[in-house]
This record gives sequence, C-alpha cells and structure tokens, in this order.
Amino acid sequence: MKTVRRFYPQIFGGMASGLLISIGGSVLLSCEDRYIGAILFTIALLSICMMDLYLYTGRIGFAAESFDPKTAAQLGVGLFGNFLGATLTGFLIRFARPQLVEKAQQSCQTKLDNGILRAFVLGCLCGVLMYVAVKTYKSKNTIAGVLFCIPVFILAGFEHSIADMFYFALAGMISLEYIGFIIAVILGNSVGALVIAALYRLKNIEA
Repeated sequence: MKTVRRFYPQIFGGMASGLLISIGGSVLLSCEDRYIGAILFTIALLSICMMDLYLYTGRIGFAAESFDPKTAAQLGVGLFGNFLGATLTGFLIRFARPQLVEKAQQSCQTKLDNGILRAFVLGCLCGVLMYVAVKTYKSKNTIAGVLFCIPVFILAGFEHSIADMFYFALAGMISLEYIGFIIAVILGNSVGALVIAALYRLKNIEA
C-alpha cells in the first residue's frame, strides 16, 4: 500500500492534467476562430504548471537532465493517469456536448490519414515546444513560454498525445489504428522533448 501511495502524485496529478488538457481541447473545438481557441487552450498548461500537476509531455524532457529507474516509473504512471483523465473526460464531453463530436471526428480522421511517420514527426515538434514552455516557467519564473508555445503547436498542426487521447475519445474512434497513432505521437513527444533538453544541456557545458 505504501508503494502505491508513493505514486499518488503521478496517478492523481496525471488524471487532473488529462482533465485540464481536455478542457483546453473542448474550448478549441468550440471556438469558431481557431486563433482564439489556440490562445484559450493555454489555460490548460497554465493551470497544470501553477498547480504543480503531472503532465507526461511537460515532464519527459527533464529526464535528459536527471534520470533513474524511479523517474521511469513515475513517467509511466503519470502517462497512464493522463490517459485516464483525458479519455474519461472525452467520453463525458461526448455525452454533454454532442455538437462537438462531428468536428472531433473530422479532425481525428485527418490525423489518422497523415500516417504513423508524420504523426511521429509532428509529435517531436510538439515535444520541443512543450519542454520549452515548462522549462521557461520553472527556470525563468515566466508564463511567456506557455502563452506562446501552446498556440504555436496548435496552429502549426503539431501533435500532442494527451490532447489526442481526448479528441479520439470524444470522437468515439478508439481502435487499433488509434493505438498505433497514439503510440507514435507519445514517442514523438518524448524524442522531441529529450532532444531539445539534451541540446540545451550540452550548450551549457563549458569547453
């Protein structure tokens, strides 16, 4: 029981983060103006950072700075919490806001049509921006990274794995194809965040 309690911050903080990302996704789908929706989406990551919750895409890059088996376990549990929070919220929004379902289905079908390799690449680019947003918040004590990086990844069409979990649940498009897509995006988010974090760290190493 003590071992399980040790992961409470990741599982429950992860679920809360999945819920908040889903709220951001809901407002994005609800806005006629995509630019306004992208800006309002930032409420999700701002809340997550300020409440010190657990979002996989905001944490994985820091594994390049310090990593041990405990970190790996926390990341895995946190990702599972994110999945639960985003997926359950997607089903709830599907029930409460059925007018968003068709829009989500169109978006999700486009994502699947792009294929696994494009999903991975777009996930990498999103991972870069997620690390920058959270790193600047933590190290520079500023929300500027969040306010700019989040709208940029949305408007550029990059893929965020936790947001995609919500969109596919809302669309009712959970399938084997979805699983392959989401794994590709998770890997992409991870690689992108780890690469930019490693480059940043190497830049600061004295010759």
